[in-house]
Amino acid sequence: MDFEARDVVKSFGEKQVLRGVDLQAERGKALGLLGRNGAGKTTTIRIIMGVFPPDAGELLLDGKPLRHEKINFGYLPEEHGLYPKQVISEQLTYLGRLRGLSPRDARAAAKKWLQRLGMEEFLPKKLDTLSKGNQQKIQLAAALLTDPDFIILDEPFSGLDPVNAAVLKDIIRELISAGKLVLFSSHQMNYVEEFCDDIAILNRGKIVLAGRIREIKRSYDRSRIVVDSRQAEQIAAWCPENLQGIVSGAEAEGARARITMRSADCKNRLLAALAGQGFDMDSVHVFEPSLNDIFVEYTEDAI
Repeated sequence: MDFEARDVVKSFGEKQVLRGVDLQAERGKALGLLGRNGAGKTTTIRIIMGVFPPDAGELLLDGKPLRHEKINFGYLPEEHGLYPKQVISEQLTYLGRLRGLSPRDARAAAKKWLQRLGMEEFLPKKLDTLSKGNQQKIQLAAALLTDPDFIILDEPFSGLDPVNAAVLKDIIRELISAGKLVLFSSHQMNYVEEFCDDIAILNRGKIVLAGRIREIKRSYDRSRIVVDSRQAEQIAAWCPENLQGIVSGAEAEGARARITMRSADCKNRLLAALAGQGFDMDSVHVFEPSLNDIFVEYTEDAI
């Protein structure tokens, strides 16, 4: 089951929010939908889920028009949407029934997911008696109650401590391994890089960059080498002096030396020269921008 959005347009009054959005997501992989606040992410998500229709464009599932009544969606919103004064077991059962489960199956699903999340003891509690992190876990249970085919996670790690974040990581990996469609939206780029093969960056209602993270990073200038070494200062001083035909500059910061080559084709010659000098090197790699760097590059004009 593969999803595609083609040339999706949406306006609210005179304000055009989406200006021809194209997205592709594959089952068994996570797509990272990124953008600054106000870029159109929430509108895109709501259109995908059928909360409201696009003004133009189309949504496809396996190449055919998406029929929302045929798709089992699971949605974890950034803002909590459960009832703070209601008993957790009762509202999870209620939500399960709204989505087609029998009362018995809804209760069983609620218990199953709270057991999985280490939260079974909270079934008889009211939501507002829980910490923010535990409320987030209840929200996740609500999203996954009906074993959805298409799962949208909006800032899923918000409020989670490292232990609970590890539990959520395991669940996300299980969903991906099970062949689910997973749309992952977050400003925490480390999590996006951990789970997503592909990204799409929204800026002012348009996709300004999309593709495989690995390929996007490799498209950048590869003429800079990073060397981690306790001899970083010596390496940074030695290279420009002795490798003028290969190196145009070098600098050291702490235990890391950054070497700029005259051409990316000089990499093997540089590595051979460093090895020949017997420098104590812990790691050597081509410098690549972080996903955070790429995100800022493609969205900073929206400030």
